[in-house]
Amino acid sequence: MVRFKNRYVTIEVKQEKASKGLKKLSSKELSRQILGAVSRLHGEFGFAAVRNGFLANYCNEITQIAIIRVRHGPHKLVTSSIPSITCVGKVQVKINTLYVGGTLHQCYKVILKHQKESLLKLLPSLKEEERPYFEREILNLDGFLAKKQRCK
Repeated sequence: MVRFKNRYVTIEVKQEKASKGLKKLSSKELSRQILGAVSRLHGEFGFAAVRNGFLANYCNEITQIAIIRVRHGPHKLVTSSIPSITCVGKVQVKINTLYVGGTLHQCYKVILKHQKESLLKLLPSLKEEERPYFEREILNLDGFLAKKQRCK
């Protein structure tokens, strides 16, 4: 029996226009937009190649970071299509690819490093009573870890 190799694409979704609050990033809507972009750029072949094994694993609403699982091989079609996405839902966005790796553990390391850097940029502008809350929320990876433990 052959094992399926996966690639995990870590992306950051930045909103173009500053709104009153962050719009929640839905993994379902993000998946729909990515598959639509693959279909537009690579046609039916690209869509069919990517569809099997495609899953938006982790979406953090505060930091707007997502991890997408794709099979090895078609992951190149996904990574080439991601920059062409300009809106998720009704919100204008810009999507940056942070990392493409073979394990979730490496993706978590990259996410923590990225979130610590963004926290250091954010801390000077916060009030003292807001700092512990933001530190706890930004460095939180519990959203995906809780789902993973439920599946076992």
